[in-house]
Amino acid sequence: MNKEINIQGLKINYKQKGKGETIVILHGWGGSSKSWEQVIEFLSNNNYMVICPDLPGFGESDDPKQAWNINKYICFILDFLNALKIDEFILLGHSFGGGLSTKITAKNPRIIQKLILCDAAVVRAKERLGTRQIIAKMGAKIMKPFKNNELIKSKLRPLVYKLAGTHDYFSANDIMKETFKKVFAEDLRAFATYIKKPTLVVWGDKDEITPLEDAYTIKDMIDGAELSIIKDVGHSPHLKKPKELSKLIIEFTKKEV
Repeated sequence: MNKEINIQGLKINYKQKGKGETIVILHGWGGSSKSWEQVIEFLSNNNYMVICPDLPGFGESDDPKQAWNINKYICFILDFLNALKIDEFILLGHSFGGGLSTKITAKNPRIIQKLILCDAAVVRAKERLGTRQIIAKMGAKIMKPFKNNELIKSKLRPLVYKLAGTHDYFSANDIMKETFKKVFAEDLRAFATYIKKPTLVVWGDKDEITPLEDAYTIKDMIDGAELSIIKDVGHSPHLKKPKELSKLIIEFTKKEV
């Protein structure tokens, strides 16, 4: 299932499994193709060819050579798909990957058959990001006196990461920290209004990273979009309820347009 390819001078790891209708999965920030293994397995056993790259900076793929923004990632994804000769497919994006998928579909509708947005990071409310940055700075100050006490730091870190909204920013190297800032500075709601493809918005009802209200916002912006809410799960339905998510994907993609 694991394969490797060189794109834009970067070594890229990706998973490809199954035969049938093509689904391309774009993972979230801090995720990788590995985090989608259960969904890939389920879909590939139900007549789909599933392709899921480790985006640059994640999983087993190389880091970008400099900080990237959303357009850089989109350019990479299009080059990756072109190299694999994939020119028409169902696109599924989770979180950060959902934001990428929204802009890709708006700007390249010809290649997209259907779109699935899973807990997608499309709404970049400045007040939300600002609050997280304030909490992160406060957390850094709180932990500073304990820099030599690993026990206390190990107890404080998870709390600060949870409050700030992401562990992944603090654990990233300098290039990926700058990439994070560039990526999450762009609000993508305007692109959602241009999407005319059949779209499924699927969300965990207990998501605290991209709250459920975002799902309704996105659904209302995309003509004809459907909304499915997965109960008792947070930001990662693919990890917590992969079978339920996979069944929703199959049900939606098999519908006649």
